[in-house]
Amino acid sequence: MFKKITLKNGLRIIVVPQKSTQAVTVLVLVGTGSKYETKEISGISHFLEHMFFKGTKKRPDNVEIAETLDKVGGIYNAFTGEDYTGYFAKVAASNFDLALDWVSDIFLNSNLPGKEIEKEKGVIIEEINMLYDNPMAYVGLLWNKLLYGDQPAGWDIAGAKETVSAINRQKLLDYFNNHYISSNTIVCLAGNFKEQQAIEKTKRYFSSMRISNPAVKQKVIDAQEQPKSLVHYKETDQTHLRLGVRGFNLFHPKRYVQDILGNVLGGMMSSRLFIEIREKLGLAYYIKTEIESNPDTGFLVTAAGVDSKRIEKAISVILKEYKKISEEKVSPSELKKTKNNLKGRLSLSMESSDAQASFYGIQELLEKKVMTPAEFFKEIDKVSANDMLKVAKDIFQPKNLNLVLVGPFKDNTRFEKLLA
Repeated sequence: MFKKITLKNGLRIIVVPQKSTQAVTVLVLVGTGSKYETKEISGISHFLEHMFFKGTKKRPDNVEIAETLDKVGGIYNAFTGEDYTGYFAKVAASNFDLALDWVSDIFLNSNLPGKEIEKEKGVIIEEINMLYDNPMAYVGLLWNKLLYGDQPAGWDIAGAKETVSAINRQKLLDYFNNHYISSNTIVCLAGNFKEQQAIEKTKRYFSSMRISNPAVKQKVIDAQEQPKSLVHYKETDQTHLRLGVRGFNLFHPKRYVQDILGNVLGGMMSSRLFIEIREKLGLAYYIKTEIESNPDTGFLVTAAGVDSKRIEKAISVILKEYKKISEEKVSPSELKKTKNNLKGRLSLSMESSDAQASFYGIQELLEKKVMTPAEFFKEIDKVSANDMLKVAKDIFQPKNLNLVLVGPFKDNTRFEKLLA
């Protein structure tokens, strides 16, 4: 289903041929993100990602960068996370060469013009303002802050306004030279293309990429001895909450149990919390449980938007479901349903070339190995009701609980009592 090639300079190429589509995706991933930053340059990974769209020698300005793929109806963008940054183009299969040329050009040859850097500071600060003005998004930022505090894992990926304002061209170049190196980079090709030709073309673009040792990120301090809460006052009609616990990272053997546990609780329209919170009580429009497993951190969290007058009721119901699943085994029918749901959703997502590229590329980048969908299904099928009960008992203890609220509240005392 896929092939991995490692060049002499350490760069990895992953190819995922997909004859059933008329599209192709070129995705370049580099193993750096906000967890690799220091306080002084917080937000620089994200800033550098923005600057790759400002011009190269071949395409000297942002208009030409954009028009190259706009002219063929391509979909293109970039993204920054805690552990990786990515750049991609998805086009009709007949435009594969153009997509490869475009992605490699912005990734390897960006000019980082000084005037654009100063302008982009304003753009990024407005992006930060947008997140802060959106309670549904901001509560997620506060969740990381509550869990990890004043360390890279607890900082906003976009950085702070002060640190963004202080970034200059030299800092961007230094960061680029330290992180954007061949052994820290993966090129993933997915879709309808001639495999060997695609590999050879990719080698020509990337074989001369700089060789160096990748930078090492700061170790995450991830510990908790008592329940914690954080309330951010904002005059809103609805209170947005995140209530959950620390969980397992990518390399933990119980990560698949955690995936299923989250899906039973709030991953489907027939999940326990969706039925209780939305359908039976009418407390929320959106209610979902999310799982995040990173190389060094992980958590399970339920997110909801609730009438501020009924917030305590919603918190109590969520806690009740956490307690229930840690005391009673999941029934065989519910376990089968949630496993089939996870497998079915992955199967459907893999219809698209961009999902294929991300699925294989991010695994290789973060875990240094690749699991196929079939192998993922086997791990899911291994999980038993006993496994889920043990994990639930382990993580859903009062001392492990964390709660973040964004709404018209100035004191968290009343909410701390609910967590005790």
